[in-house]
Amino acid sequence: MAERLSQLTQIVKVQSSSPSQSQSSSLKRPMASSLGTAASSRIFAASSSKARLYLRSSYSSSPSLISFSSSKSLALCPRFCRHQRTSAVNVSSSGRFSTGASPKCAASDPDQLKSAREDIKELLKSKFCHPILVRLGWHDAGTYNKNIEEWPQRGGANGSLRFEVELKHAANAGLVNALKLIQPIKDKYSGVTYADLFQLASATAIEEAGGPKIPMKYGRVDVSGPNECPEEGRLPDAGPPSPADHLREVFYRMGLNDKEIVALSGAHTLGRSRPERSGWGKPETKYTKDGPGAPGGHSWTVQWLKFDNSYFKDIKAKKDEDLLVLPTDAALFEDPSFKVYAEKYAEDQETFFKDYAEAHAKLSNLGAKFDPPEGIVLDAGPTQAAPEKFVAAKYSTGK
Repeated sequence: MAERLSQLTQIVKVQSSSPSQSQSSSLKRPMASSLGTAASSRIFAASSSKARLYLRSSYSSSPSLISFSSSKSLALCPRFCRHQRTSAVNVSSSGRFSTGASPKCAASDPDQLKSAREDIKELLKSKFCHPILVRLGWHDAGTYNKNIEEWPQRGGANGSLRFEVELKHAANAGLVNALKLIQPIKDKYSGVTYADLFQLASATAIEEAGGPKIPMKYGRVDVSGPNECPEEGRLPDAGPPSPADHLREVFYRMGLNDKEIVALSGAHTLGRSRPERSGWGKPETKYTKDGPGAPGGHSWTVQWLKFDNSYFKDIKAKKDEDLLVLPTDAALFEDPSFKVYAEKYAEDQETFFKDYAEAHAKLSNLGAKFDPPEGIVLDAGPTQAAPEKFVAAKYSTGK
């Protein structure tokens, strides 16, 4: 500790010394490279000669990650706070150093989040892209591994899915189209992180399709580069050799239980499987040949843009060849534990909505690093079902 204190004292002293002395210090370079010479000069110039070093145990393992907190933030908050919070550097008026960030800053701006939500609603009305936006949020969050503590190595809702290396994972086939749809909204609202935007789009799509209100919170921090993307293989497969075991292996790794697995599976009431992307289903059916949106695909339900409990009813009935049932879908009524919940949801939509809303919110938070730590809540009030948004005769064919 004494040696580390001495090294950090040298950093402060170097900043007030002559240029030649500054250049001779190897300890200064890692900090300057991440912040820029001008920024670091301004920061250290603001510290007093009586600055008091405050060391945390984390310094010993990664001294180059030291940052400074400030109640005044030295006007650095707008520049560093939103998208590079992990590299933000501040100095308090007392000269106290810490790894914490200014409590006045946040990963996303609440007003911009609200405006982005309205733009997402307009996008849904014109593109009918509810299913793929749900999938986008799920696949960003679904890489979470509860056995890994470090962020972002643990995966989860951190915006990593925006990078090509992760978009190319087999389970993410076609999601580049979702990113193209959402990118103009991201460009418009720079104060919203990708991690928040993906989850905002997913929850809004559920609600606008007539599903329950999701008790969401925001403030997720983005990963900074493709090197922080998770490895391939963390997302579920549609047709594994042992479907029930596979679902548990993947979702238990995320920290989810059997009830949550079944409830989340119910989101297949929305959307279509396209064989050119997933390898499953028919190229088109009587329910999908005319769209809306791009025609084709194989839907799980007749009204595949309406969120309700039809998924469970239709799988249980197994009477329509034009409705898709994957091995992982069938497992919900074959596995004894899963079947308890699947049967309940087929009979009781209100219970399904309640359990689904809770499970969706939990999934959307997995692995996320929130700033502020408690998150940002946009809406107050109890969770309740949204009004029905779609009419079957308008959004499906074959009747």
